[in-house]
Amino acid sequence: ASPTCWYSSSISHYNSHTKHVDVCCRLVQHVGMALRSLSGFGFTDKDVDEVKGIFADTNLYLLSLTMFVAAIHLLFDFLAFKNDVSFWRHTENLAGLSSRTIVWRAFSQSVVFLYLLDEKTSLLVLIPSGVGVIIEMWKVQKMLKVRPIWYGWLPWLQFTSRGTSEAEQKTQQFDAESMRYLSYLLYPLCVGGALYSLLYEPHKSWYSWTVHSLVNGVYTFGFLFMLPQLFVNYKLKSVAHLPWRAFMYKAFNTFIDDLFAFIITMPTAHRVACFRDDFVFLIYMYQRWLYPVDRSRRDESVPLELEKSKKTN
Repeated sequence: ASPTCWYSSSISHYNSHTKHVDVCCRLVQHVGMALRSLSGFGFTDKDVDEVKGIFADTNLYLLSLTMFVAAIHLLFDFLAFKNDVSFWRHTENLAGLSSRTIVWRAFSQSVVFLYLLDEKTSLLVLIPSGVGVIIEMWKVQKMLKVRPIWYGWLPWLQFTSRGTSEAEQKTQQFDAESMRYLSYLLYPLCVGGALYSLLYEPHKSWYSWTVHSLVNGVYTFGFLFMLPQLFVNYKLKSVAHLPWRAFMYKAFNTFIDDLFAFIITMPTAHRVACFRDDFVFLIYMYQRWLYPVDRSRRDESVPLELEKSKKTN
């Protein structure tokens, strides 16, 4: 049988009568072994084909730029996760932080993760999404007391605030007010979209319809659930309570995601959502300029002991 070798998106056959082949068999063998080893890390055949396509069908300069940007994106992801966790580990005053925005982020991240899993999306997108779900769930239990309760035969989760100070109670009041305004618009739109999807779009199962309906609501109207935090910032005339280090890394990654939206295989709704977040980040940046932060204020994302040691040095 004639050996087969790939060096582009097409397959080339060669045998003993072939006089010249523009390929290094030793290099191809190493590449083939590397690609086969990816399956040991949980990559499916589709994921391996995507990796092949990246190297075989992409311009060399574009490929180099993509790899550089991917490395920067991974670095910013790590720094954002690190600073976000550090902020929530060391912060004790929850005044100015919207609990509903935190709960919504945890819910929406979970829905998006299930949707990406159902769509068999690339692991390059799926793994960061899964890590984000874990962090958002941890932030919810850090900010709120969560306990299971029963409504008749239905299990439910009850969320109660941990904050008792006057500033924290005022924050919860503004938070509830903004959510009430949003509910008048969002709930009818989400229910209407789910019914339209049920009647006019094909689905693999009831589970698939549920996940797709939820994720369509998240992608289409989900960015509006970031508005309660903007409303709280406006009422308090301050943004000093926000984890700005983690926020800036996420902002940089949002703009990098705009580039990846054209390169990495992902559902169309997820691709559109990458551009949607840019609008909200720009509003946050405007509020940052409008309500300057006192630079002498302690950074909540830095442990107090570390900050004292920096000052003494």
